[in-house]
Amino acid sequence: MKDLQEVFNELQETKKEIKEIRKEYKDSLSHDSEYAELVEKINEIKEEKKQHEMSAQRDMGSRWEQLEDLKAEEKSIKEMISDISLTNLMKGETVEVRDAYDTLYEPNYNISFKKTK
Repeated sequence: MKDLQEVFNELQETKKEIKEIRKEYKDSLSHDSEYAELVEKINEIKEEKKQHEMSAQRDMGSRWEQLEDLKAEEKSIKEMISDISLTNLMKGETVEVRDAYDTLYEPNYNISFKKTK
């Protein structure tokens, strides 16, 4: 089995190569005049779409505000579920939940690394 540092280094090299290829790809597209025209049209359509969305949100009024509040509450509840399940896992307890239809759910943990100072 590979060592954690070896695999991390492999990941860094892969990311570097992906970055280089994406840069080449973007450079290639920047020389395509038809592509530039399409991007401009897409941006115009996106702006028009945004205006329609904003109008619909204004029309919904307090109902739209309720949606925004519920999304924030959902995020908070998900964080709480993560905290509780991780605590239970650390205690050696089984971590699972069931929905209204008796469907079993097990946690899916994800580890990621971020730069430190």
